[in-house]
Amino acid sequence: MNQFRKLPDTEFEIMKVVWANDPPITTATVMEQLGKHCGWKAPTAISLMLRLVKKGFLRTEKNGKERTYFPLVKKEDYLEFETGNFMRMYHENSFFNLVNTLYNGKQINDKDIEKLMKLIKERRN
Repeated sequence: MNQFRKLPDTEFEIMKVVWANDPPITTATVMEQLGKHCGWKAPTAISLMLRLVKKGFLRTEKNGKERTYFPLVKKEDYLEFETGNFMRMYHENSFFNLVNTLYNGKQINDKDIEKLMKLIKERRN
């Protein structure tokens, strides 16, 4: 897996749009699916997308007056990176600590625990 850096929330939101659509992506696609909801103007979306190009998350091509963008990072790879960071930073790399925190915080219920136990047993076999 590549070494990534954590994306700011705004850039991650753009990557979610990129991953949810077939490439290439245009600024218009981002504005349609995200920009209006966030109150962004087109220059803001363009600026954020160019940051993602510089960080190696997107590749861009100029087609006439319009730029198109292609993902260079898979969603699964980035989520694996983020999850790993989260586990190390907040749960001492312990799955037990994570589940215990969720359970004690009432964010996971007994039914979810049962499903989790079933999944673990299936994976072990």
